[in-house]
Amino acid sequence: MTSIKEQAAISRLLSFLQEWDNAGKAARNNILKIFIESNQGKTAPELEQEFSQGASLFLVRLTTWLRITYPLPNSLGEKKRHSSKEEREREMRCNRYLVEFLEVGGALTLLEILGLEKIKEEDKKESIKLLQIIANSGRKYKELICESYGVRSIAEFLAKSKSEETQEEVQVLLDSLLHGNPKYQNQVYKGLIALLPCVSPKAQQLSLQTLRTAQEIIGTTHPSIVHCVLKVLGTMHLEVQYEAIELIKDLVNYDVRFPLLKGLVALLTPSLEKSKLHSKILADSSVLDFTTHLPVFLQQAAAAKTIGVLARGSLSVAEDLLHMRVVHSLLAAMGNTDHSNSQRLASLTLEVFVQMFPVVEEHVRKSMGEELFQLFLESAEDLYRKIDSIQADILAANTVNVTKEAPGAATSPFSPTLMIPIGWNTSQPWKRKRKGR
Repeated sequence: MTSIKEQAAISRLLSFLQEWDNAGKAARNNILKIFIESNQGKTAPELEQEFSQGASLFLVRLTTWLRITYPLPNSLGEKKRHSSKEEREREMRCNRYLVEFLEVGGALTLLEILGLEKIKEEDKKESIKLLQIIANSGRKYKELICESYGVRSIAEFLAKSKSEETQEEVQVLLDSLLHGNPKYQNQVYKGLIALLPCVSPKAQQLSLQTLRTAQEIIGTTHPSIVHCVLKVLGTMHLEVQYEAIELIKDLVNYDVRFPLLKGLVALLTPSLEKSKLHSKILADSSVLDFTTHLPVFLQQAAAAKTIGVLARGSLSVAEDLLHMRVVHSLLAAMGNTDHSNSQRLASLTLEVFVQMFPVVEEHVRKSMGEELFQLFLESAEDLYRKIDSIQADILAANTVNVTKEAPGAATSPFSPTLMIPIGWNTSQPWKRKRKGR
């Protein structure tokens, strides 16, 4: 037989639920607001005591209301702002409430909210935070999100979101889905790769950052990652380019090293052939023609920069690049008078190879001619300012092939002892003292 105190608690619960059931949108928002204020900081057992062991009845009503009315933007914002931040976060930390929320389709509802066009960004951000709580509750909850096509919904939202703060919250969620989720970590990895071609620079930056973590966790590569990361090098955003280069530095240690290096070298000598339609429309507009080629030139410059970074960091990578005729391609890039940054970065990277390999110095001297080569030695970074049109044409049309005369090339083209200079500086292998410098 229940005590008077328990009967009073049950009566309050029934009255509260009846008030909720009979209330309209505005009244329910007010009930939620009062509930949050009066129960802020209470634990799950304290909430149960307050509701006479009937808190789940209120949770069901709340989630059902959300499920039925979430497509209506005007009503969703108030519910989420009042309920999700405090009350539902607190309830979800209790495994029982979390299970009950998921059983009524709570996770799927949160994911569907991300794709609604008329929902405010702030409300979608709250959905992401709730998904973070679910994912952080354990492996089976991460799997539930992924089984509900969550990775695709989350990735699409990251690409379309206009708020950098919200995008950073999405990154936290994707990172959580990567860890402790062996069944679906490859799905997250592929989703991140699929994000690289998107138009949002922030989404690209965050995806590249998270891909580095994913790559380390998974340990194997997906073939499409090479094309996608090389394509990102055409960005105008330096923060995105930096993250792409950092990922490339990691990828050269995996099985995609050869196609990755080969792709970088190929970007130094892009094909700029125009379509017939393009030629007819823009035949007399050099400015528009340059704009059309700009992404290719940006890729060319970024590839030159990346090759320099890789060569400075690893002698074996530098040797692999040397046998891919990187010297020929760098000289050709230096002849691109349409893009000075390509010339400048190609010159700086060529300087690295000249300093590392005597055979490269010999070939570059012959290709440039003594006068231009001396200017190159004086300041590789400013050389592009001093090159005339004839010299640029000579550089662009060079036929340098260092690999043919590299000692040991005939027997072992990737020999680790290829042309290592006498007095090699092991602490800074790209630096070698030369006469006249």
